[in-house]
Amino acid sequence: MEMEENMITIIDEEGNEQLHEILLTFELDDYDKQYVVFAPVGTDDDEDLIHVASYIPDESGEVGTLNDIEDDEEWAMVEEVINTFFEDEEE
Repeated sequence: MEMEENMITIIDEEGNEQLHEILLTFELDDYDKQYVVFAPVGTDDDEDLIHVASYIPDESGEVGTLNDIEDDEEWAMVEEVINTFFEDEEE
């Protein structure tokens, strides 16, 4: 995965590169993890196209390895942060 300013390139299972815009990054102290919310470039902020993953920063502190969120309690906390962010953006 490569990262440009506010953009990341995701390589799918078929080896295709897809450019995504980073919408939000945040950390949850309860899980000691960092998270990134991103969407494919060229799409409106349609909730169906928004992706969320936890990540491990690389040596430069940028988004490195992306990981799925598999714990229901963790996912609930992540959803709360995301919903609050988008509600604030609409105001």
